[in-house]
Amino acid sequence: MTNPPSALPDDRVANAAFHPRGDSRQLSAGSSPTPAELTDCLFFSPEDGRIWLNDQRMLLLHSSSFGALRGEVIERLGLEQARGLFTRTGYASGARDARLIRERWPQADAAAVFRAGTHLHTLEGMTKVEPLHFKFDADSGFYEGEFLWHHSCEADEHVRAYGIGQDPVCWTETGYAIGFVSGLFGQMVIFREVECRGMGHRSCRVIGKTAEQWGDVEQDLRYLNVSQAVTSTTLAPTPEHPVSRSARANPPQTLVGASAAFNAATQALQRVALTPATVLISGESGVGKEMFARQLHQLSHRHDGPFVALNCAAIPDNLIEAELFGVERGAYTGATHSRPGRFERAQGGTLFLDEITSLSLGGQSKLLRALQEREVERVGGVRGIKVDVRVVAATNIDLRKAVADGTFREDLFYRLNVYPIALPPLRERRDDIPLLINAFLTRFCQEYARTPAGLTMRALKVLLRYDFAGNVRELQNLIERGLIASDEGQAIDLVHLFRNEPMPADPYGLDDHGSLSNSGPQLTTTAPRPALLDTLGQLDQGFSIDGLESRLINEALQQNAGNLAAAARLVGLSRAQFAYRLKKHQRQTP
Repeated sequence: MTNPPSALPDDRVANAAFHPRGDSRQLSAGSSPTPAELTDCLFFSPEDGRIWLNDQRMLLLHSSSFGALRGEVIERLGLEQARGLFTRTGYASGARDARLIRERWPQADAAAVFRAGTHLHTLEGMTKVEPLHFKFDADSGFYEGEFLWHHSCEADEHVRAYGIGQDPVCWTETGYAIGFVSGLFGQMVIFREVECRGMGHRSCRVIGKTAEQWGDVEQDLRYLNVSQAVTSTTLAPTPEHPVSRSARANPPQTLVGASAAFNAATQALQRVALTPATVLISGESGVGKEMFARQLHQLSHRHDGPFVALNCAAIPDNLIEAELFGVERGAYTGATHSRPGRFERAQGGTLFLDEITSLSLGGQSKLLRALQEREVERVGGVRGIKVDVRVVAATNIDLRKAVADGTFREDLFYRLNVYPIALPPLRERRDDIPLLINAFLTRFCQEYARTPAGLTMRALKVLLRYDFAGNVRELQNLIERGLIASDEGQAIDLVHLFRNEPMPADPYGLDDHGSLSNSGPQLTTTAPRPALLDTLGQLDQGFSIDGLESRLINEALQQNAGNLAAAARLVGLSRAQFAYRLKKHQRQTP
């Protein structure tokens, strides 16, 4: 759970490029971010069961289910502890939305940015927010705002379970308001619910002021759990956040991910790292098997030793023995000097063998002997050389199936499969895609000395739904390509990512009526539709408006077996409108 800061550094507002003052009375309705722009950030991926708000995964939850959860928490923890839990939950959501707004619209007018929180809070379904007024001055530390909350889900569920009470009950919404405004303003802004539907009022009314203006905020802070000092990193841009200019200052981590599948793999890696066990890493091409192997080496007791990698598929069969075990001078024509193999070079460290199934059966036999005896013999040598090496093998093929097919030795499989780690493909860890985009863009911006304006909303939507046959490696290539192809200071769009390649289909978003539909312009080119008059002019007997309508009505009726309601829906009419037109044309028929 995110803990709110007791104070935020002064450079937070400056970093966001906000003006330090604002007043809702001077705000233009068309100032960005507009409700339409915010709505465009919400999109759906029905095929894989995900809903996204920009780069953050969302949930569509029954309000009654939320009410049941809330009620059980109250019964188990009591009102006071439950209130704190839901207040902190709302705070975490508001703080995350503040980061979204601050980084996606860094040059927006400050008042418009603060107003965006009311639109997002409404869009996310907890309540309809009506701002009455708000005014702030960051230089003097002044904030004052008053808002109405209509149709509060939390109040409705509380009343349904417990009836009208004497205390405000919109704990999650209050926490959201505190988290959002505090995250933007640069210091703690406390909101209090002075009227509530849970207390019998028509709507909920909240007032926000800075902690200093309120003066007595001990109770508020107790619900927010700020007994410990929290550093300024609480709301600072992190690798979790979508690509932006400010994120370039954060160096990418060795391994990037936060999804359940990724965490399971990293926990398995951490568990085995301090042991001497042989590890077998499996996963599709491009999932990052070598990066995991390197991380395993860094976490192990051998981290001061060498990490030596060998792609077995890149070495011809007749050279694999020399590569693994080394060569003595004069062992064959051209061997003018002795050289150690990969096992010797990895002495005291880790040997990573990628694409292990590419080894011939003969090569597998020699590898098995080296693993069993912990000893190698150079090609042309006459003595064994003891080696202290941890072997990490990797494969993108099902080794059990390879054993069953007779292409991989069963005894070598069991020697390597001491501790298996399966890495999921990127399409099964989509929650990590925004983090990876940020990490790759940060890296390539530094390497190429470029400053793009991040990704367009359309590009981000498509990447979050893309299948990534090449996994993390393909995403890395797309980001690098997009950075190169885009203009300096401009956003990276789909045309930059998918150069000379078929573009993926648009994701689903909300249209102007709140319905789910394909969002954005079509990405594939289609032939222009012929003019309707030209098409109708090709009819043998010409046409008339009444004749066309009669034909359309009768065809719709026949196609739906006489069902008036279904036929009406087919042509975009109500049942009454359809019946009227049908009778009209029946009267006209001689």
